[in-house]
Amino acid sequence: MTLFIHELNRSKFSLLVWTLAISFMLAVTVIIYPQMSEQVDSINEAFSRMGDFSTAFGMDKLNFGELTDYFCVECSNTLGLGGALFAAIYGALALAGEEKDKTGEFLFTQPVSRGGIVISKLTALAARIFILNAVVAAVCFLSIFAIGEKADFKVIALVFAAHLILSLEFGAISFGISAFASGASVGASIGVVFGFYFLNIVANITDKAKFLKFVTPYAYTDGASIRADGALDWVKIAIGVGISALCIAAAYIRYRRKDL
Repeated sequence: MTLFIHELNRSKFSLLVWTLAISFMLAVTVIIYPQMSEQVDSINEAFSRMGDFSTAFGMDKLNFGELTDYFCVECSNTLGLGGALFAAIYGALALAGEEKDKTGEFLFTQPVSRGGIVISKLTALAARIFILNAVVAAVCFLSIFAIGEKADFKVIALVFAAHLILSLEFGAISFGISAFASGASVGASIGVVFGFYFLNIVANITDKAKFLKFVTPYAYTDGASIRADGALDWVKIAIGVGISALCIAAAYIRYRRKDL
């Protein structure tokens, strides 16, 4: 518990900055919606002419005259990248950071096992992700109430739930990477996020790449699909949970045996 609290305390300022930045961007996105909705016909027409660009981000399936559809796209673009990058960066620093900052020598002399270190750091990472997503969701719901627009709160809640799972998955993947890295592995973890994001764009553009939907975690956060189905794609989520479990297990096994 002491290590868990220490991990949260030493990252509380950066957690605050990330949370405020993402919350602010999404709140502004919601607040400007009434002005945008007055020009909805021209906006929808503009997106319809963008061809593959609209298809890549699912904008061809949504009506920007409805707040729920508008939010599905904007949330995926902002929280989908911002939340994933936050999870990836802190997942990468969770274990490898001790070697990079030369703090491992002190940590490993304490009465805590390596397995305990892994568990404490993993739970601290999950707590950060939950805090960020919970605050962002609360700010967005308050913003929607503030502008007085009608919205499908069930769909919006599902979108937030999908992005929470997405962040946890990227956190787990980066956590696994950090156990094998000899120093900070932030660059590799950021590359994983953008790599999967690009794969999702490719899968949206061409039917020949639809199989990538079962590879990239961004597939189950697709706002257009959630809006159309009114539910999450639990098959793709189950694949993501399986990948996360494998990465965590690999990190646990590797770290216990690693020559530090």
